[in-house]
This record gives sequence, structure tokens and C-alpha cells, in this order.
Amino acid sequence: MAASGTSSSALGRMWPWLAWALVILVADQITKSLILDAYRLGDATPITSFFNIVRAHNTGAAFSFLADAGGWQRWAFTGIGVAATVFIVWQLRAHPQQKLFCFALSSILGGAVGNVVDRLMHGYVVDFLDFYARGYHFPAFNLADSAITVGAVCLVLDELLRMKKSK
Repeated sequence: MAASGTSSSALGRMWPWLAWALVILVADQITKSLILDAYRLGDATPITSFFNIVRAHNTGAAFSFLADAGGWQRWAFTGIGVAATVFIVWQLRAHPQQKLFCFALSSILGGAVGNVVDRLMHGYVVDFLDFYARGYHFPAFNLADSAITVGAVCLVLDELLRMKKSK
């Protein structure tokens, strides 16, 4: 009986982190839907001297890694995303009291699931944020990618703070 009470307590404490992941997922999918409805592939709208809204399709991973690999990468990256989701939920359940750690993981979770949804629905990830300067374009990305990046930075910060605290 005590084990199930502890389990439901941990589950209850992880719900805010799952809710944050859901917010990211929903915002990501709404923005991608707006882009798909309003833009054709390759369309761009200049916003500032260094930023465009575009419609790009990424069949690869970060920075279009393996984009021209022939199609198998869709399923490989989907599988990696599903495995990451399971691992992250397990970690959120095990460490719900570690706020920065859980914020980081739930940000990564929301972004990863957002990109997995794209891969399953379209066969590619919809990217639309295009930054550039002095003739160099950073690869287009989306809100899911941004959440994953923020989560990764927060994971590093969490570990640095944990190391500092343990000294």
C-alpha cells in the first residue's frame, strides 16, 4: 500500500512538468499549422533585416543532418524521439522535486514530441524561423527546436550547479 501512495505522489508532482511539455507541444503544432496553411514550400516573409518567416521541410535531424538519406531516417528519428519520451517521463517521475532539471527535461519532451508528430504526419519536420546575418543563414528551425535547445542549456546549467553545490 505504501508503494502505491509513493508512486501516486511522485506521479502527482510530475504533472506540472507534463503540462509544460504539453504547452510546448500545442504551441509548436499551432505555429506549424499556421505556416502550412499560409505558406508554400520555400515561401518567405522578411520581418527584420536579420529574420524571415519561411516554410521549410526538414527530413533530417538538427541542421538537416541526414536529410538526404533516402527515407529511413524518418523512422530512425521517430524511434529516437519515442525512446527519449519514455526516458524523460521516467526521469520526471523519479526526480519531480528537481525544478531546473525537470524544466529542462519537460522542455525537451515537448519539443521532441512536437517534431515526432511532424515526422509521423508529414514525413518531415516543418521549420519556419530563419535568422541570418552578413549573407549567412542559420538553418531554419521551429518552436520545438527552440524548446529542445533551451532544455539542453538548462540541463548543462543544472549539472554545473549540482557540481558546484557538491563541492
